[in-house]
Amino acid sequence: MNQTTTRPATETRTGDGATPVIEIRDLHKAYGSLEVLKGVDLVAPRGHVVSLIGSSGSGKSTLLRCANLLEDSQSGEIIFEGEPVRWRGAGANRHPADRRQVIRIRTNLAMVFQQFNLWSHMTILQNVMEAPITVLGEDREEVEARARALLDKVGIGDKADAWPAQLSGGQQQRAAIARALAMQPRALLFDEPTSALDPELEQEVVKVIKELAEEGRTMIVVTHDMRLAADISDHVVFLHKGLVEEEGPPEALFGDPKSERLRQFLSATAPA
Repeated sequence: MNQTTTRPATETRTGDGATPVIEIRDLHKAYGSLEVLKGVDLVAPRGHVVSLIGSSGSGKSTLLRCANLLEDSQSGEIIFEGEPVRWRGAGANRHPADRRQVIRIRTNLAMVFQQFNLWSHMTILQNVMEAPITVLGEDREEVEARARALLDKVGIGDKADAWPAQLSGGQQQRAAIARALAMQPRALLFDEPTSALDPELEQEVVKVIKELAEEGRTMIVVTHDMRLAADISDHVVFLHKGLVEEEGPPEALFGDPKSERLRQFLSATAPA
């Protein structure tokens, strides 16, 4: 299988040696006796797109949730812009030690989930505006102007006053992306952003994600879509049974995979 597509370079992708936005070292995560992450390393440099691929249960989404501190890991380091997360306790009793640090990191790592998670009792515009106003304390007029611009950016500016239930799945996911962007985060984390959509609606969201990649935004993308991963990524990580089985630039992983397990995975996910 060879799905590699050359993506135009942007100025932010030149690798200037700056501190990575996210760095994970030897991360372990278990649910009871089930060890999901068995010592994973991951680096997301500023302005780069890192895609996580692998079979269901390989640890992709868990790794993303640990990076955003939505899940507590048992050991290993999570470093945000050079600042290590501070922990108290050990093993199953390990938790972040500084609640303010957690809030600050989560605020700067905006998450886009598979199931949209829009607030049903708010209009689309209100959904996008809510966090910058309530969490960041920003001026309402400034936030509204930014929110409307972001809805235009993702192609649903005409849906600002609609309710989530009135939108298609693709439109709801684009609203969720606009909501994440409204926080002006350091990085965007996508957890299977297109897997809940039918193919036609999926392409609406893929188009937006590709445009964000071209802008040089820092992103970590968990995806089942190998073509999307090939198109947008600077670096691809293949997880297998909680470990990094193989990683590298997309042209290497998709064009000349070294791992037999990765070759099997790509063969199974190739279009018919």
